[in-house]
Amino acid sequence: MTSSSSLSLHFTALLPSKPRRSVIVAAQTAHPAESTASPTVDADRLEPRVELRDGFFILKEKFRKGINPQEKVKIESEPMKLFMENGIEELAKKSMEEIDSDKSSKEDVDVRLKWLGLFHRRKHHYGKFMMRLKLPNGVTTSAQTRYLASVIRKYGEDGCADVTTRQNWQIRGVVLPDVPEILKGLASVGLTSLQSGMDNVRNPVGNPIAGIDPDEIVDTRPYTNLLSQFITANSRGNPDFTNLPRKWNVCVVGTHDLYEHPHINDLAYMPANKDGRFGFNVLVGGFFSPKRCEEAIPLDAWVPAEDVLPLCKAVLEAYRDLGTRGNRQKTRMMWLIDELGVEGFRAEVEKRMPSGKLERASSEDLVNKQWERRDYFGVHPQKQEGLSYVGLHVPVGRLQADDMDELARLADTYGTGELRLTVEQNIIIPNVETSKTEALLQEPFLKNRFSPEPSILMKGLVACTGNQFCGQAIIETKLRALKVTEEVERLVAVPKPIRMHWTGCPNTCGQVQVADIGFMGCLTRGENGKPVEGADVYVGGRIGSDSHLGEIYKKGVRVTELVPLVAEILIKEFGAVPREREDNED
Repeated sequence: MTSSSSLSLHFTALLPSKPRRSVIVAAQTAHPAESTASPTVDADRLEPRVELRDGFFILKEKFRKGINPQEKVKIESEPMKLFMENGIEELAKKSMEEIDSDKSSKEDVDVRLKWLGLFHRRKHHYGKFMMRLKLPNGVTTSAQTRYLASVIRKYGEDGCADVTTRQNWQIRGVVLPDVPEILKGLASVGLTSLQSGMDNVRNPVGNPIAGIDPDEIVDTRPYTNLLSQFITANSRGNPDFTNLPRKWNVCVVGTHDLYEHPHINDLAYMPANKDGRFGFNVLVGGFFSPKRCEEAIPLDAWVPAEDVLPLCKAVLEAYRDLGTRGNRQKTRMMWLIDELGVEGFRAEVEKRMPSGKLERASSEDLVNKQWERRDYFGVHPQKQEGLSYVGLHVPVGRLQADDMDELARLADTYGTGELRLTVEQNIIIPNVETSKTEALLQEPFLKNRFSPEPSILMKGLVACTGNQFCGQAIIETKLRALKVTEEVERLVAVPKPIRMHWTGCPNTCGQVQVADIGFMGCLTRGENGKPVEGADVYVGGRIGSDSHLGEIYKKGVRVTELVPLVAEILIKEFGAVPREREDNED
């Protein structure tokens, strides 16, 4: 367990070292809940619902009525024991037939292994697993990339990797007998998959060009690294935070561009000065789910940089202790904030801070709200003289083993062996000597799929896994996203980048609500009246300081009818011009 007194770390080296180019002074805007009276909450409601027993937090018996099936699985056997007590070694020796004949083993494979980052693809790829890594701030190395390539290569057509919308790797095709050795291999190159699924803290997101961005507010890498190390106890497993009511997302903002998408995180650190000190204002509660999507709201709190970890710990403890564990659609942290009220939730966080105090928000927000978001594709100068970073497009985030090996080679040959992953599922090669950028641009790898100059619609294209590998997805997404976009590009010319996101089901892993145009998989009626693949189409999502969640434009569109509809939306809403008219004007 981690003591509160050990969490207040000194971040002197991390603080911004030069004057801000742009400082917008503005108080945080109020959430509607803040303008009304706080809900009345009985003292009994503030009793923690979990207790520490044998080193793990477990739901108290008095609070077990009406809990969801996942909570029952956690009570029956602590998932982290598969890692912390090496239960994975014995489980990996069993055949799938043995596993399926035993209720507890079957629950291990289908549920508890998600605490180790392993997701059984029972529906479409029985016996095969997706493995999700932890990659704070999206920073990885050539050695790590080569190791992951070596893992997926042995699985043939099932073996591939995806860049995720949380700056992370997911690898596919893994089989259970290989897992113990894979976990050892991950550790040998400084990676972990621990606590990356189910009711855990997901990958901490930061600025993908942190530390090399000439216009950054603060380098986010030290903060995201510390958050990840704290949450996983340096990859040994941290049972303080492995029994949350639901998944939980965190990001640290370091740019005016808001590449980090703070408004869709459960906890977002927004850089702000206060009384001559650097620190962060706090947003809480952003999330997507099938039944409800909400933007994060101000907690009316500011913490100095050295209190990033204590604040994270306090928020997580409040959520772990007080969050409900019934209907899974109503267990994300915003539901608790609604129940307690913003001030009530804030009070619970405050009393869990080491000092028992939490400062009110600062009005000295350092994010320039008029900033025009920059494009990171292509060659850009770094803050380090003589060096550049090169942004590459990864079509819908999908890579094969040979692609990963080639990326590793390019990072070694032209850079310092480092790669950066982005939430838009793309990759950046940093630290390239400017004199070598032209040679890099001439590499065959960049002339084919992984272009530094993608087309204007392709550069904003994001897609979840889809039903090729995911049992929850209703439609195929990745190939269809590429095909629809290619066909739309032949019909219209757009004047500016348009972000189009695809998600295979209402869980919205593809984050369709933040896209200019979003596609959520569904079933609809075909011409013969039988169910066919379709999509609910969203329009109007925005990211940045004026963020806004998109709204339904048209429901139940057959996927075969999407191309003309998207072209129509682009013309009506985004100033696109039909190609035929454009050609005539030329």
